[in-house]
Amino acid sequence: MTAADTIVIGTRVRRMVAGAEDADADAVAITDGVITAIGERHEMLALAGPDTRVIEHPDATIIPGLVDAHSHPIYSLGIVRGTSLTGVHTRAELVEALERGRAEQEGEEWFLAWGLDPSAFEDAPVSNAELHAVLGDGRLAYVKMFDAHSGIASASALALAGIDEPVTYSDGSGAVGDAGGALTGHLVEFPTMERVERMLTVPTTADRVVQLRALLGEMAALGITTAHVMDLKDADALELLATIEKDGDLPVRLRISPWCTPETTDAEVAALIAQQGAGGRRYMIEGIKLFIDGTVEGGTAWLERPDAAGEGRSSVWEPTEAYVRRVRGFHDAGVPTATHAIGDRGIRFTAETLAAPPASGVTHRIEHLETTEDDVIELIGRSGIVASMQPTHCTHHVRADGSDQWSQRLGAERAGRAWRTGDVKRSGAVLALGSDWPVAAFDPWEIMADAQLRRSSLSGAGAPVGPDQALTAQEVVEGYTTSAHRAAGSTGGHLSPGEAADLVIVDIDPLTATPGELAHARVLLTMVGGGVTHAAD
Repeated sequence: MTAADTIVIGTRVRRMVAGAEDADADAVAITDGVITAIGERHEMLALAGPDTRVIEHPDATIIPGLVDAHSHPIYSLGIVRGTSLTGVHTRAELVEALERGRAEQEGEEWFLAWGLDPSAFEDAPVSNAELHAVLGDGRLAYVKMFDAHSGIASASALALAGIDEPVTYSDGSGAVGDAGGALTGHLVEFPTMERVERMLTVPTTADRVVQLRALLGEMAALGITTAHVMDLKDADALELLATIEKDGDLPVRLRISPWCTPETTDAEVAALIAQQGAGGRRYMIEGIKLFIDGTVEGGTAWLERPDAAGEGRSSVWEPTEAYVRRVRGFHDAGVPTATHAIGDRGIRFTAETLAAPPASGVTHRIEHLETTEDDVIELIGRSGIVASMQPTHCTHHVRADGSDQWSQRLGAERAGRAWRTGDVKRSGAVLALGSDWPVAAFDPWEIMADAQLRRSSLSGAGAPVGPDQALTAQEVVEGYTTSAHRAAGSTGGHLSPGEAADLVIVDIDPLTATPGELAHARVLLTMVGGGVTHAAD
């Protein structure tokens, strides 16, 4: 056998291969970016040549590279700007954070912030009142809410964007008004938000390249080797990636699925299909992302019956038959799809649509599944539909006592069906896990720990939300490895000879560690295609 390029040695190898015995393996041999052998240390060292690199981490575990099944790294560059409001849950905390941001952004034309949970307004409607109180009435200010589907603009920002009166469109998007007909500053869904966002200063391409490279490096430092990118919104996205690859490899593989919206024309759909497979060394366009609805907090989730505010009554697609036609067109062209579906009616309609086409090897998936009924989960499980879910959306923003805005909007019955990861897994469906960054942090160890605890693993606060939906250690690691690959129609995600050498060395054994230990795991090495993308100091 040809001498290995690299031999990686730990205490154990978790292959994530059903039925494989891990006890006899503690080392992996790699040649030309591919795993060539797995076994005991002395066996692998026998494959070494004079130029073989040996990387050894005693008391550490070697696992397959982690895959974030739902992320927006490039799009996030335009969202994660200004002051972070993540973790703000009361009006007092909001005012304090805005005051801190005012000092941080002194002299800037725009005040920007992101990541705000609407529960911070407690029992009051979302509005720009706090922005005006802290920043003054004349300041240009814009806050992106945590769900990225809504925002808050100051009065001067609304005026600059030409938004001068409340409006609600058929899909639930628009500019919200109060009982007296005055604008509150609350903007719902992308078409309305983009009217303000077009006014913002755009960083240079050079700055965005630096930011994106650093972000992907941070992901690699947490053991992420692949991210499923659920958009191609930024006009310069492919340029940014190509520019990074001129100077070296991306730290993370990117599988990019562009959006198809109700406004996408037949000609544009044909172009999306033709674009499939395009990319670079570590990025590729594969799949299509669609939306059947919006968000619960914004009142745009498609529900079986209206929410507490009388909203949630329609789909993004009107008529919905147009969505069915688009999905079937992609299916017939061999293009996999991923559909954002949050409300119970939206999830049901999407599942029924995806269950209808004949089997053809094309993978279709539903993203989020925030509140789902029993028979729909059963349909997903028996139809081969992939469920892609984000556990920290629940553990960060939903409270067991129902006092959060998501639960109040839905009521106790529907809120009791929150993020049914356990039932989805038990249905036999493929369950892929991810972050939806920047909606939630992309730390996979926290996400896997939260999925077991059903509450925040880092804060330790609050009672579990739906503890019967907890996943096991095996299931959460599958969700970030083998199942995440299945979500992309791949058989990868395990350590086996012949597979790409995408792997992670971590200081704990994720299959036996407690959730608390898992949340604080330290990644010692990350490799993509046999190349080191992160090495701990």
